[in-house]
Amino acid sequence: MSLAVADLCKRYGAVEAVAGVSFEAAPGAILGLLGPNGAGKSTTIGLIAGLLRPDRGSVRIAGRELGGDADPAKRALGLVPQELALIDELPARVNLEIFGALYGLAGRELRRRCDAALDAVSLADRAADPPRQYSGGMRRRLNLACALLHEPAVLLLDEPTVGVDPQSRHAIFATLAALRDAGHTLVYTTHYMEEVEKLCDRVVIIDHGRVLADDTVARLVAAAPGGETLTLDYEPAPDAAAVAALSMLPGVRSAALEAGRLVVSCTDIGAAAPRVLEQLAARDHHCRHLESRAPTLEDVFLSLTGRSLRDP
Repeated sequence: MSLAVADLCKRYGAVEAVAGVSFEAAPGAILGLLGPNGAGKSTTIGLIAGLLRPDRGSVRIAGRELGGDADPAKRALGLVPQELALIDELPARVNLEIFGALYGLAGRELRRRCDAALDAVSLADRAADPPRQYSGGMRRRLNLACALLHEPAVLLLDEPTVGVDPQSRHAIFATLAALRDAGHTLVYTTHYMEEVEKLCDRVVIIDHGRVLADDTVARLVAAAPGGETLTLDYEPAPDAAAVAALSMLPGVRSAALEAGRLVVSCTDIGAAAPRVLEQLAARDHHCRHLESRAPTLEDVFLSLTGRSLRDP
């Protein structure tokens, strides 16, 4: 089922936590909701899930607008909250049975769903153990299993890998990829660039409650300010006139000396690099070292949200 969010707004006094957020998530795809701490990601998830009431805007699943708390269409939603929702003293299977009962499951069907959820997160062999005996990563995986019991068409995940070990992160990613391949719609919030690059088919970058970008990772990176970069060490270092001349070359956006190193921003590094080297060699500048760097999603993110530290 598709998920469409239109003009969601939520204000707390003078603070506008979510300010007109709109996006669409397609079936069989993972949409990454990326932003700094305090950007409005968790509030947006809360509004979609119905945990918070929006001041304005709508949420539609398969074209149908969600209504109040008792709207049966909300059963299509699954939520993996950032805060763990587990009963530490009870066995993992009992945790799942309690969640399943809340969804109206019972008997053989509940047992089947519990088995499937435990298998999906690779915890079947630890089903009798309570979460207090689990590692942080295992607890996160059980948290995910609880959200899968009712087999939701749309799964909302609010930073589900915070504090987990690499093995658990890999297991969570494998589970989410399998859900995507089975046609589920996933919305994945995070501030980890590598997770978005690895998992997501599309990314929405938000900050201060507003959408700043909405596209595939590849297209966002291709449009990154600065483009590809050449960093070169020369002896002797080129003078100001030589550096200014480089900026006029085809495929070069800009050139500058930074801490004694020549930094050249390129629109087409394949065309620009040989021209830069040839022109400087003709001026008797000898290249001692060369590095090339393609733009990343982090470059896009920082260009949109800024580089200053912030508190949530």
